[in-house]
Amino acid sequence: MARWHDNSEHLRHRYLWAVIYGAVLVGAATYVLLDTFVIEHVESSVATTSTSAQSLSTASGTTATAGTTTDGSSDATVTDTSYSDDNIQISITTLTVDDTQVYVADVQVSDASYLRCALAQGSYGRNIKETTSAMASENNAILAINGDYYGFRDTGYVVRNGTLYRSTAASDTDALVIASDGTMYAADQDDVTAQSLVDGGAWQVLSFGPVLVSDGQVAVDEDTEVDQAKTSNPRTAIGMISPLHYVMVVSDGRTSQSSGLSLYQLAQVLRDQGCTFAYNLDGGGSTTMVFNGTVVNNPTDGNTEGERKVSDIVYVG
Repeated sequence: MARWHDNSEHLRHRYLWAVIYGAVLVGAATYVLLDTFVIEHVESSVATTSTSAQSLSTASGTTATAGTTTDGSSDATVTDTSYSDDNIQISITTLTVDDTQVYVADVQVSDASYLRCALAQGSYGRNIKETTSAMASENNAILAINGDYYGFRDTGYVVRNGTLYRSTAASDTDALVIASDGTMYAADQDDVTAQSLVDGGAWQVLSFGPVLVSDGQVAVDEDTEVDQAKTSNPRTAIGMISPLHYVMVVSDGRTSQSSGLSLYQLAQVLRDQGCTFAYNLDGGGSTTMVFNGTVVNNPTDGNTEGERKVSDIVYVG
């Protein structure tokens, strides 16, 4: 009887330790997931940049005059699809491409400093997120699109407004470089360091890709796709017609009204807009365009509608 009692106690102890060990493993795994995807880690704060650009709302089809422009020099002319002052001209058109709504913003600036980036909550780090429209509002952006969602990855160069935040390369990935002279080009992160890009005059460096248009020609084929992405998606991209003359494109997708675009279709849109170079940014549920405080497109991840919170934006202002 005593031996049976001892064995029973031993089994209970083993079971208890197994339960405790399992709970520790589950807790550790849960913490790793929360630390990776939820818990905010601020590594550095960004100094607030004051701009004089105003976010203006106008009724459809009307024209408004703003008392202050991007540099305070003269009035701006604003409609529901355009903005113009001495330094910035923006015109937005809507296209239908293969049963998909596509929004094209033609942007001309007098200096590359008007093409800026902003980080969520004014901070660089992991899991620091805001909606594109919130960041646009906080930075007085005239026009904004979502960026490369740098916070979802641990690699890929991050240079924002001339400041280097991350120098860890993303292997086999071309980075987008917007230089201080307004040129836009790709840099192979396996061949060039982030610091050398900054030293060479990089104003913005984003890492997502792939390159969509190079030397005026489509640079992807019909089978090219981002890892884990569907063939047809909401898309975000930026391209250059010539230095200081840019095109920002977003497309709807994953809805009954818009199926979405492939990378090849997206590249064709940018080429047809006259881009000599174009680059793919984060798409899917992240895809958002904001103009004068209003979300232009229809953001969705296919399950829920509305903006996804992201790490960063590219904006004009």
